[in-house]
Amino acid sequence: MNAMAIRHTAIIGWPEDPSDARGMALWTSDELAAATGGTVSCEFEVAGAEIDSREVMEGDLFFALKGEASNGHKFLDGAFARGAAAAVVDRPIDKPHVLVDDTFVALEAVARASRARIEDSAKIIGVTGSAGKTGVKEALFAALDRGSSLHGGGGRAHRSLKSYNNHVGVPLSLARMPPRTQFGVFEMGMNHAGELAQLTRLVRPHVAIITTIAPAHIEFFNSVAEIADAKGEIFEGLAEGGVAIIPADSPHYARLRAKAEQHAARVVPFGLAAHAQARLIDAVPAPGGGTLVTAQLGERRLCYTVSQPGEHWMVNSLAVMAAVMAVGGGLGAAGAGLALADLTDLPGRGKRLRVPAGNGQAIVIDESYNANPASMAAALAVLGEIVPAGQGRRIAMLGAMLELGA
Repeated sequence: MNAMAIRHTAIIGWPEDPSDARGMALWTSDELAAATGGTVSCEFEVAGAEIDSREVMEGDLFFALKGEASNGHKFLDGAFARGAAAAVVDRPIDKPHVLVDDTFVALEAVARASRARIEDSAKIIGVTGSAGKTGVKEALFAALDRGSSLHGGGGRAHRSLKSYNNHVGVPLSLARMPPRTQFGVFEMGMNHAGELAQLTRLVRPHVAIITTIAPAHIEFFNSVAEIADAKGEIFEGLAEGGVAIIPADSPHYARLRAKAEQHAARVVPFGLAAHAQARLIDAVPAPGGGTLVTAQLGERRLCYTVSQPGEHWMVNSLAVMAAVMAVGGGLGAAGAGLALADLTDLPGRGKRLRVPAGNGQAIVIDESYNANPASMAAALAVLGEIVPAGQGRRIAMLGAMLELGA
């Protein structure tokens, strides 16, 4: 039988909501061959993309990447045992595959093809910053997915999962983007100059957000100003007519604005400062919990609730609102407003746990994912706002902050 006549059909499903993509393939073998310039062993369709064989789901495309400590080709059997529909490899195998010279180059090629095929149908947002990237990314996804679900069934927003924000995670997140995506939200990180410039040119966002500038990864920089310059690289990939959203209260505001103006058609500062175009007017405790925020967005005044505690969340909610407005999403009860009110705790980033303690219980605030001076200060401020019952105490258990230099 002609090998090209054999068709391997995957179970179709997107990473966010498998039921939202019935009857649609994420990638076909022909599309992958065209994107990578590789040779396909047979016809097939895939429903997702993965680089970790332990995370493979039914119908995924497994990229057998070579790393410093491991080689994905060693885990091909495990990937197919977990249900992979095909693999991208640099040597022939007896399973459906795309044969390429370099599997990482192929991953980037698929990422570019994914971004290109939604060029005229989707709006893309890129998020970076020394702290708050993942929270803002998740809030944006919730707001845009909620709004897009009002028009034609399930939500049509896509975002990078977890903290997939580096040179591997970003192209993987792009490769996973469904062709019918309406909004894409991608987190981008860096710890060296030049990294964001490469990532943002893959993502090519219509809106680029910098949440804050702080001495994170300063071991690799001579000053916080250099960190600001490195974060500002995100604007280099802005699509034509793009919008830059920057922290108005940052000591490096002028530096960020100058960089943004080189690439953006419009710059939107957010924060408490008088020059902020997305400005916090008031914040008071909401009757049902959370904080009731009053904000000015250009000519519009909005009131909405933010479920998460801390001034940093009040300020970051302004960036969320500004970005949603910039891409044409809904701001009110059907979109960003309700999404911010419904935000749940993120594991390792402020998630609250109730644990037994003596005859009662204690609240543990889990901020264990990562730390830098800015995020630590924000976490301690949230702890300081808690009023313990009775003779209760506030106890901070602090770990090391790495990459801060000598």
